[in-house]
Amino acid sequence: MKDGIRLAVTLFKPKFEPGNEKFPALLEYLPYRKDDEMSIRDYDLHSYFARRGYVSACVDIRGTGSSEGVVPEREYSDQEQMDGLEVIHWLASQDWSSGKVGMFGISWGGFNAIQLAMRRPPQLKAIIAVDASDKLFHDDIHYIDGMMHVDEFSLSMDLETAISPPPDFPTDEQTLQKRFDQTPWFMKYLQHQRDGEFWQSISLSSHYDSIAIPVFMIGGLLDGYRDSIPRMLENMKVPKKAIIGPWNHSYPHLSAIGPAIEWRKEAIRWWDHWLKDISTGITEEPPVTVYLRDWYKPELTTTQIPGSWVDLSAWPPPSQTSQTFYLGSQHQLSNTTSEPDIHKLDYVPSAGMEAGFWWGDLTPDQAPTDRAALVYDSEPLQESLSIVGLPKVKLWVSTSAKQADWMVRLSDISPDGQVALITGAGVNGAQRQSADHPTDLEPGQVYPIELDLHFTSWRVPVGHKIRVAITNALWPMIFPTPDKMTTSLAVGRDTPSRLLLPLLPADFTVHSEFSKPEEFQTMPQVKTKGNDWPGSWEVRKEPLSGAITLIWNGSDSTEFPWGTQANLEHLRYFINDRTPESSSVSGFSQTEVKLPDRTLTWNVVLNFWSDKNNFFYQYKRALFKDGTLLREKDWNETVPRDHQ
Repeated sequence: MKDGIRLAVTLFKPKFEPGNEKFPALLEYLPYRKDDEMSIRDYDLHSYFARRGYVSACVDIRGTGSSEGVVPEREYSDQEQMDGLEVIHWLASQDWSSGKVGMFGISWGGFNAIQLAMRRPPQLKAIIAVDASDKLFHDDIHYIDGMMHVDEFSLSMDLETAISPPPDFPTDEQTLQKRFDQTPWFMKYLQHQRDGEFWQSISLSSHYDSIAIPVFMIGGLLDGYRDSIPRMLENMKVPKKAIIGPWNHSYPHLSAIGPAIEWRKEAIRWWDHWLKDISTGITEEPPVTVYLRDWYKPELTTTQIPGSWVDLSAWPPPSQTSQTFYLGSQHQLSNTTSEPDIHKLDYVPSAGMEAGFWWGDLTPDQAPTDRAALVYDSEPLQESLSIVGLPKVKLWVSTSAKQADWMVRLSDISPDGQVALITGAGVNGAQRQSADHPTDLEPGQVYPIELDLHFTSWRVPVGHKIRVAITNALWPMIFPTPDKMTTSLAVGRDTPSRLLLPLLPADFTVHSEFSKPEEFQTMPQVKTKGNDWPGSWEVRKEPLSGAITLIWNGSDSTEFPWGTQANLEHLRYFINDRTPESSSVSGFSQTEVKLPDRTLTWNVVLNFWSDKNNFFYQYKRALFKDGTLLREKDWNETVPRDHQ
């Protein structure tokens, strides 16, 4: 870099004679440690592109993995972005380079592709963003739907950034100061509990016109970042393409939930068109392809989701229609309004486990959470209903407290009574008018609340019912609000609380099947074992005290030529419906590196809890060499609750 810091890069190159041919470069830019944590995945991913005439580059962000420098102060920092511009210039300037660069990535890598495209480096000609978002405060995992969220990332990422560069893993004073001693990111995010410049300055949703190059978006119906795709399709004025499949938070060729596809084949067609000027026909095809899900059993062991691929001519589809269902006085969903009524709901802070850890992944039967909800059911459908888009909900609500959240879930009820989650969303009542300037609710006052449920596709069969279920909690996905309360929902003619379902447009076309994933390319001399993601979880209830504890565990281990690296994680969510102000999340995470001459162990302990007015944060890092403590550091912070 211009300041002398060196970033680490792995280049996957086509076999060629130097000087005889020029190749475009593809960049994936991440903090996830390309030389240990991500090496197996990277080998398969990037070698695919290299075998097809591209130089594919993995680069560790400054201060992470094998790159030099100090750990960034946050995700997507200015320093990270400025370095990224230099990396793009460097790739375009190499002897083997054609001068054209494409950028791609999943999650952080997708965010980075979007954000660097916003800065318009002239060498960057097109991007592919997988499972990424244009709206950080609302979508990112720190504040889901504008409400506080604490999960495995908050524990593990602040451990991963503390670990020394592989394969030597130095523990000298300078290395430890630059990594081990740096402030955990969670502390910074805790200081920004509302939207504003901190989040908006790096969010595409505030600057859609800043991107001037073609964008290919890929998302999963079981991924929490999928809403960015319809927003970007609608608001960007550049060549666009999108595929939304049944996948969770993973590349579509690696998804544990299928049908998986060889998306890299479509990526090559995209890159060939924009980086090699080869006509592949990809720009003449319908720009949006969506997997229309059929009903499937609500369980956590599903591996293949039934459905079919459909092509849409644009987004929003010009011929799209919708169907309105009104919430009725007898807890019915119907196409007409009912007599006015007020339905009351007692706040159950522990409600929501069946909705999962975020608005993604597989979920079980929703019936247990529905028992703590206001529930509205339709009659059995006489005709099937194909939903594609973001369902809209409008509610007239009031509360006895100054702070309340509302969560809405849309489900499919099969004739045998199984309740399958279609989609859902939540809204922070204090952010009802502005996420930038939240304000208290006035107890007893009726407010109209509008929200979009997260993007979905679902074909509800004949004979099934649809259900809208409303709660004030979705634990552990959302950290609970502190006050006991009763909320009210107004339904009927004067205050027509309702659901608006976007339907599959009549002019859709059937998409031919995608190619199946190629066989995984195994990295020589590297083996992974015991990877049980998404881990395991259990629930413990204490009937006498009312306490509920949810415990999550995950682990994996990898053998490298230089040694073995093993990771384990443990999270504990605690809540008591009698005292929601005193909820907590605690966790332990460890990375052990066994080298020929020594064993190094990094571990962290997280304690995060609340009272009525504050959040309390404790984080402790420790480093051991052969079982002897080498270094430790802890952080303690008290932060006022800001309408959370």
